[in-house]
Amino acid sequence: MNLKTGNSSNGFTPEISLDKLHRMAAELILPGRSILRLLNTVLEFVTNFLARVLGSSLIRRHFHLLLSGLVLFGPVLSFWVSKYSIFANSNHYLYRKFLRSTWGWTCIFTGSFITLLSLSARHSPSLSLRHLSRVGLAGLLWWGCRRLLTLLEDAAGTCYEPMTPGQDGQSLASPVQPLLLLHEDQNKASCLKAHMLWRGYEVSQDVLILCFCCLLLVEEMCVFGHHLERQKPLQRSPGTPLRIIFLLCVLLLLVWMFLLLCLLAYFPKFPSQQLGGALGYLGWRGLYQGLYRLGSRWGCPGLPREGLSTTVHTNKQP
Repeated sequence: MNLKTGNSSNGFTPEISLDKLHRMAAELILPGRSILRLLNTVLEFVTNFLARVLGSSLIRRHFHLLLSGLVLFGPVLSFWVSKYSIFANSNHYLYRKFLRSTWGWTCIFTGSFITLLSLSARHSPSLSLRHLSRVGLAGLLWWGCRRLLTLLEDAAGTCYEPMTPGQDGQSLASPVQPLLLLHEDQNKASCLKAHMLWRGYEVSQDVLILCFCCLLLVEEMCVFGHHLERQKPLQRSPGTPLRIIFLLCVLLLLVWMFLLLCLLAYFPKFPSQQLGGALGYLGWRGLYQGLYRLGSRWGCPGLPREGLSTTVHTNKQP
């Protein structure tokens, strides 16, 4: 018996039409396109709203005041938070993965946003490198502050080893545990690594870098709203990758502010945290309100908005 005849008698066709495959693929692709179109509309609406908020004069001029009030009055929340909360554990996932690499996360997301924004506005690699140098200078400032604070803490502190009550002849009921002074040449890192006590003046480097990164993110992202307004007359869209990176930067800003609030509420250290916040503010003030305002004539990268709006004027020329 013929094989084709046998298959036809059983109701099966060995050959599949290409038209039927195209129809099946179109039926599968059409819902996916509708979902992507809906997600793109939501992304545009959310990013436009966030760009309008961050670009407002209220945020640009007074965000540092909001952050200062959070640092000053945040420790008051320690009277109401529970010590059994998951955020009261210093080994929490957020502290281990984000707090210990704050500058790394900020550098990656901010650098990506600056690169895509400058390429979307001017398509100039030299302009992108010039704006990226702001992140490099900020990283250099953070590295210098970190080394200087470590040296000052080692010079102003002393390492102690707890003594057992039998070693100094005091009773077990002594309310104060005596301390044995160790070698003065030990630094803070080696002292804590040996599970001993370190006493001295210190500045909270965690609060310093969190405040500095929050101010840096707001300063860099507030330009996005201005960029959207510049693209409207040209009927151009900034593109989905730029909008996604901008949204991720906003989420990172919220994470940093949440971690800052957790540190102030669950681990209050007065006045080291307030000193750290003040140094973070001074670092931002010195860069964005001082050095970057000198412009490219002095070899400085300039402010975030400089050089990004020339495309509009260039395209209007005959």
